[in-house]
Amino acid sequence: MNVLIGELVNECFCVSMRLQLEKHKGEILGVVVVESGWGSILPTVILANMMNGGPAARSGKLSIGDQIMSINGTSLVGLPLATCQGIIKGLKNQTQVKLNIVSCPPVTTVLIKRPDLKYQLGFSVQNGIICSLMRGGIAERGGVRVGHRIIEINGQSVVATAHEKIVQALSNSVGEIHMKTMPAAMFRLLTGQETPLYI
Repeated sequence: MNVLIGELVNECFCVSMRLQLEKHKGEILGVVVVESGWGSILPTVILANMMNGGPAARSGKLSIGDQIMSINGTSLVGLPLATCQGIIKGLKNQTQVKLNIVSCPPVTTVLIKRPDLKYQLGFSVQNGIICSLMRGGIAERGGVRVGHRIIEINGQSVVATAHEKIVQALSNSVGEIHMKTMPAAMFRLLTGQETPLYI
């Protein structure tokens, strides 16, 4: 394992690493990947789940939330999710897999600075999921990403909060608005709302 760089991204320390995983020929990698979300600094796929006993989990080198930058020299940055999944599925007959990853926590910390209520937040939310984002707005500058599920606003969990109350909390907030989010697909997997389909 080679550590390449470290950087502060959304108040979390992320480390870029080169890894090599061993697997049996014919064995799937045993991962679920999701999109990082529109507005991400690095638009790539994120490791959302690992199959118990699969090569990815057995290696002990990967964590949920890791961003996969490349596989065996093929960059995944900017590619559609289906293309990235196809590349991963194509590894089935290989015995070694080389990955470049950026290891980050699965939760993104967002800080929106809203001086007063006359400033629009610049994003829309439906059932806790960020649906759209105004380019150049205060939310985009704060790290908000389309396709992410809001899990916390100003230190208060909103996981089981009704849509109307989330909208009200956001609409009435001024000053520094602290949010924690994660890709909605990852949230559904981690909360048992979806069954993982390993590749």
